Amino acid sequence: MFVPLHDGVPLRFMRTPYVTYGLIGVCIAAQLVLRFWPGEEGALAIMAGFGMIPSVLFGTAQLPEGLAHLPAWLTLFSNVLLHANIAHLVGNMLFLWVFGDNVEDAMGHARFLIFFFLCGFGGSVIHAGMYPDSEQPLIGASGAISGVIASYLMLYPQVRIWGVAFNWIPIHIPAMYALGGWILVQAGQAWLGADGNIGWWAHLGGLATGAALTPLFVRRSVALFGRRHASW
Repeated sequence: MFVPLHDGVPLRFMRTPYVTYGLIGVCIAAQLVLRFWPGEEGALAIMAGFGMIPSVLFGTAQLPEGLAHLPAWLTLFSNVLLHANIAHLVGNMLFLWVFGDNVEDAMGHARFLIFFFLCGFGGSVIHAGMYPDSEQPLIGASGAISGVIASYLMLYPQVRIWGVAFNWIPIHIPAMYALGGWILVQAGQAWLGADGNIGWWAHLGGLATGAALTPLFVRRSVALFGRRHASW
């Protein structure tokens, strides 16, 4: 287990990462709605209606009549803004806080926003493909943030990150080791089928999407792994 705390990489192209802060704010607001919505059944109904349920997405199951919900295809994006509990939210938002600003800086506000939701979409699609009959809603920004992590690793592999390993060991090591280790854990958990309540395949889908899209989304003047690249 690795929890990032600080990277110290200054912004080059912007003063404030508005999209990163905005996404954190929206996720917190959504969690407050879930937390204070009257009755536990109401919060579960929101998760069912706005989370991504693979069997509903593929048309093999239907939501109860009268339940407020988005079209199934839109839940591939909307599920990113919901979280199961405070710990789930805090963990994801900490990763986004530490790494999101620099990725947004490298891409620009609009591109980063599109990139974030496309990574969430990629993670959702992979999860749905691996569990097509599941009736459990997928919620959480983990897939999108995994894409951000992949992008950060491509941008700043040598930057030393302050963090905590195994919940109590302070570390200060290059991103390629800290985040590389985190990625290996996600892959191992997915292949071993660990804890069905965590979308390990969504994490891997987000990582793959982020790695594929980063060269297309970063500014032309930004180097990946020390090399220039093509961009739009």
